Amino acid sequence: MLNTQNIKAQLEERLKFLGTRVDEIEDDLREPSDPDFAEHATEAEGDEVLEGLESSALREIAQIQAALDRIAEGTYGECATCGETVDEKRLAAVPHASQCISCASKK
Repeated sequence: MLNTQNIKAQLEERLKFLGTRVDEIEDDLREPSDPDFAEHATEAEGDEVLEGLESSALREIAQIQAALDRIAEGTYGECATCGETVDEKRLAAVPHASQCISCASKK
């Protein structure tokens, strides 16, 4: 049986971490560019990496929020595709997983 209270706490902690991370990335991206052309090119490459990290973090935030909604609704641990139970080992590895491994691997 899943201990959703522990999972909820774990998800909320990760959500806080990711929120702080996104804020830091946004602060870095808002910094003015260096007027030196070579430095500006290097910063542009760094900004692309930061934007990718931010995008990834925002996707995970959305997945975590959806998992928290499923906990609140009482549907956490049910596959969103087939309705079967998501294996506890999968949820331990990916607490915000919305699909069983079988459905997730069909993508």
